[in-house]
Parts: sequence; structure tokens; C-alpha cells
Amino acid sequence: MKSKLSVTIGEELIEEVQNIVKEGRFRNRSHIIEYALKSFLKKEKK
Repeated sequence: MKSKLSVTIGEELIEEVQNIVKEGRFRNRSHIIEYALKSFLKKEKK
């Protein structure tokens, strides 16, 4: 199950995320944010 989360992100970062999504590397903004967060948490566990 997924839950909705609201965050505030700078415009530059949002533009970068939008560009990556447009390239087709991720399905949508939520997908890239979830991927980035999982990657960050995985690195933190090491």
C-alpha cells in the first residue's frame, strides 16, 4: 500500500526531475522520488 506525502522542493530540482521523466527513464515524478529515496536509504544502511 502506498501513502500520499507532500514535500516542498526547489524549482531547479523539480525541473531536473521533470526532464528525467520526459526522457522516459521513469514513469512519473513519484517513481523517480521513490527510487531516489530507496537508493539513499540503502546507502545509509551500509
